[in-house]
Amino acid sequence: MKSQGSHNSKECGTLYVVSTPIGNLEDITLRALRILEKVVIIAAENVAHTRGLCGHYRIKTRLTRYHQYNQRSKVPELLRELKSGNDVALVTDAGSPGISDPGALLVGRAFDENIRVVPIPGASAVIAGLSVSGLSTERFVFLGFLPNKSGKRKKELKKLIFETRTMVFFEAPHRLKAMLTDLKEILGNRQMVMLREMTKVFEEIRKGPVSAILGHLPPDRIRGEFTLVVAGSEEEKADATEPQVVKRIEEMLKEKMSVKDIAGVLSSEEGLTYRQIYRKCLDRKKALGV
Repeated sequence: MKSQGSHNSKECGTLYVVSTPIGNLEDITLRALRILEKVVIIAAENVAHTRGLCGHYRIKTRLTRYHQYNQRSKVPELLRELKSGNDVALVTDAGSPGISDPGALLVGRAFDENIRVVPIPGASAVIAGLSVSGLSTERFVFLGFLPNKSGKRKKELKKLIFETRTMVFFEAPHRLKAMLTDLKEILGNRQMVMLREMTKVFEEIRKGPVSAILGHLPPDRIRGEFTLVVAGSEEEKADATEPQVVKRIEEMLKEKMSVKDIAGVLSSEEGLTYRQIYRKCLDRKKALGV
């Protein structure tokens, strides 16, 4: 087990993991500004972006690139700086490094080398989204970006059918419509909140069932960065026990259709959720012995 106290070796500098604004430059802490000014180097995911932030606050600290494509070659260089006694700040384009952004590799190696690592907390799209969602926040799960391809995305969504915690996703504009379509098909028309361009000039927050959010999307190009907060599974108010639904399930089972395929077909046709149909399929499959 690796642990660190409040002091590290005198020979080593400190790695500060610094949260930066997710849009509005005023959402940076006084502590973050002080750290960014005092360190020797700022390792930034996007140097041009971070230079804008530093310029706004008249911070002249040297910047170096650190992103997912150069991190393996960059980590040894940053570790050398830390071992020589220089403090280093790690930042990402927005929010906290290591949360759906590069950072874990450098932090992990710093721990391996017994270098002090200090978090400088700040703005978070996940927490900000949850705070204005009006959904349960006692328990939640952050799932970041799901896979690009619909098949793989649906596979991940099916793992969440029985997830009772509120779920938070990130999504890119060019995939938003496909993501919401898959979400509605697999998880049903549940309540959600869509947050676009949070804290920025064109911030937009919409709440409602998935179908209403889908219906609000523009027909042409969608712009912005999106955070999706989706309600967890609840006790079903209705069950897939209507005689006609049960009959169709039994017929499909006898035709050797898979439970997943039956749930996919009937959930879109009968107005019931994938989960409801899936459960009833399992019940009937066991009863019929097929």
